[in-house]
Amino acid sequence: MVQEKVRVLWNKKVSSSCYKIGLGCGSKYLISEPGQFIMLRLPDQPVPFLRRPFSIHRLIKKNDRLKGIELLYKIVGAGTEKLSGYKVGDYADIVGPLGTGFSVSDSCRNVFIVGGGIGIAPLLFLALTLDEKGVDLSGSTLFLGGKTGDDILCKNDFAGLKLRVQIITDDGSSGEKGLVTDLLERGIKEKKPDIICACGPFAMLESVARIAAMYSVPCQISIETIMACGIGACLGCAVEKKNGSEKYLHACMDGPVFDANMLKIS
Repeated sequence: MVQEKVRVLWNKKVSSSCYKIGLGCGSKYLISEPGQFIMLRLPDQPVPFLRRPFSIHRLIKKNDRLKGIELLYKIVGAGTEKLSGYKVGDYADIVGPLGTGFSVSDSCRNVFIVGGGIGIAPLLFLALTLDEKGVDLSGSTLFLGGKTGDDILCKNDFAGLKLRVQIITDDGSSGEKGLVTDLLERGIKEKKPDIICACGPFAMLESVARIAAMYSVPCQISIETIMACGIGACLGCAVEKKNGSEKYLHACMDGPVFDANMLKIS
């Protein structure tokens, strides 16, 4: 973990309310795992201003050298509204990489990746990492869901990978009409995957966990939650544990990626 002041490399609008921002940072981020995050603070924000958590969307590399990290974010409040106005050359203050990421064996050949809306943020990093490791993704599937077509993000970023992409929206404005968990269950019935990796709204993750348990499929979920510190000091990101002497785990330290069987989420 390192704290540093980083320069904005780009800040591009990718939908009506979502942006991708590139941040130049040190080589420490080469050890980042998909699912890990950073805590970001804008230096010109008035105090008090808590840092905000953002999943690492991908590493920015040139000739195998790290140039920075990219974040995918959605405008949801004053902080992200301010961030959307940042220009190339502006600076932000970040701490990272933090948390625990996805753990997918190199031997997996049928990985189901399930993303809901902005939950796709860490999942691109996961797919790119598996591809870099030489994992054959041709038998794997990305299930991408959202309320409307505007919520379907990053589908073109997966175009260079071999995995199949299936899209579904609540209103049918992009792909099929329905819930992403409908596609997931149908896919499991066709061919049971080696593992499910998911990130998205909590209700979606509850359904994904239930389906995975029903069909006895290993499942890892990345929890989206509010964090005040990101390092386990404030204990504000508690999630209830299913079994064991400890009643709670904390998303910033024990997660944000968890084995779905560990959490009491349904």
